Amino acid sequence: MKAVVLLSGGLDSTVCMAVAQQEGYELLPISFNYQQRHHRELLCAKQVAAFYGVSRHLIIETNMGDIGGSALTDRGISIPTGDAGRRDIPSTYVPARNLIFLSYALGYAEVSGADRIYIGVNALDYSGYPDCRPEFIQLFQQLADYATKAAVQDGRRITVETPLLNLGKKDIVLLGHRLGAPLALTTSCYRGGEKACGVCDSCLLRLKGFAEAGLADPISYHV
Repeated sequence: MKAVVLLSGGLDSTVCMAVAQQEGYELLPISFNYQQRHHRELLCAKQVAAFYGVSRHLIIETNMGDIGGSALTDRGISIPTGDAGRRDIPSTYVPARNLIFLSYALGYAEVSGADRIYIGVNALDYSGYPDCRPEFIQLFQQLADYATKAAVQDGRRITVETPLLNLGKKDIVLLGHRLGAPLALTTSCYRGGEKACGVCDSCLLRLKGFAEAGLADPISYHV
């Protein structure tokens, strides 16, 4: 059994990968260099992939910076700090990112013979991104059922798995800890420094999750 895993190098995607391994799948991680300002996450993704001893770690080069519209791809847009509890869509939203990533993953799954795609989207402790909602995943699954030769001709359905969808950050941390996921190799910081900033929305959510789980975050912070 094979599973394509969307691996960003962050906490959620790494725990998601640990879940796929625990469920017995051969891991086929796929990561993206989309000209993100926090490109350090690609180094973390490579280290996580090496930790799991995968036979291949596919890294797709794509330039979402030319599209712009996000603080993660446009250095002219400030990264928000100190407001992880907001429910409006923040400037760190990258237009159509998960739609694009899942489309690549679907093609990779079809060619490689995988029947699962694992993605670490989360509908609870998240930043308001529309492409992290259950409705989005359900609609993408419907599309996937019609979009590939594997499904239409060969009767091989490729299923999108979202094991973290209804977990809070505390529970994600505890799950990763229980499964022995290499959390020390991950990054969550939107600023992409060697040390995490500790004040961006993503850092705040991560720190909150570790604190509520009663565990020390193993990565270094500036603050």
